[in-house]
Amino acid sequence: MSTHCNWNQVVATIAVLAFMAMSRPVHAEAANGLSAADRAAVFKAAGAVQKGGQWRLCPDDPHGGAASLEQFRDINGDGYKDALVTDSGIYCYGSTEAGYVLLAGQADGAWKTMDAGGGIVEFQAGKGKDGWPDILLGGPGFCFPVLRWNGREYAVNRHEYEGKACRPNL
Repeated sequence: MSTHCNWNQVVATIAVLAFMAMSRPVHAEAANGLSAADRAAVFKAAGAVQKGGQWRLCPDDPHGGAASLEQFRDINGDGYKDALVTDSGIYCYGSTEAGYVLLAGQADGAWKTMDAGGGIVEFQAGKGKDGWPDILLGGPGFCFPVLRWNGREYAVNRHEYEGKACRPNL
């Protein structure tokens, strides 16, 4: 019996897992000095639920782990803290194995969801409306979408691989 192995897929998966391991800060919440109530408000705004003592964006995942507050800072330069909440797992995110919710802090202390979906978020130097940075959504493969905030939503602006324009295989 022979087995078929797609080495490109294996290499891409290893690269994604290595990136996730290197980019995930340990105890990001503690490093930001957030109270438990503030952390809870961020996770609730992201749509996370508590299960087994952990916040989860994908609570139905039988092997799911905890969601992470990846970033808590003023991302767009408006003077209010914003948040990037991430999660991982095949159950909800498929071969990308990563999901996210980007939240904008509001003047009244509320949160607004700017974008959410599957992929590994990498903020880029380019900026859209209101100072929001472009987002490269990484994952398996070699040509990734770069999203730009247009004032209503993050929409695909271009595709890149290692900083160069590319065309996705559709």
